[in-house]
Amino acid sequence: MAYTLGRVSTLAIVLIAVGAAVALLFIGGILGARRRDRRRAPNYAEHLHEADKALEQARAADRGWDRDVMERVVREALAREHPGVDFDRIELVLVDDRPGADKDRAHFEAVDGDRRVRVVMARSGQGWASEHVT
Repeated sequence: MAYTLGRVSTLAIVLIAVGAAVALLFIGGILGARRRDRRRAPNYAEHLHEADKALEQARAADRGWDRDVMERVVREALAREHPGVDFDRIELVLVDDRPGADKDRAHFEAVDGDRRVRVVMARSGQGWASEHVT
């Protein structure tokens, strides 16, 4: 019993070539997108952090919270917990605005070089006070 191979039509060859080209382009596109995402990841994280900070500052300003008073209380808490340390900057990183002024919380990060210290502020009828410093 002998097997014979039939001839492959020109249309079949063209379809196979086009299918292979589409598959290679698809795989190349996926690999290119992954490489681009890895290259952009550090900038994306930085931009996301900046956007979060801006959002929290806007929310705090919109709620009528006095940022200067809050920062003064943060600096007083830092002076108590870390005497003699001069922090480069203080960043508002989270606003926890709950119903009722006595349940509001604000989280700040004080930055001194590579060190970050979190200060959680609580709001009461008397104003803002530091809840804890970590």
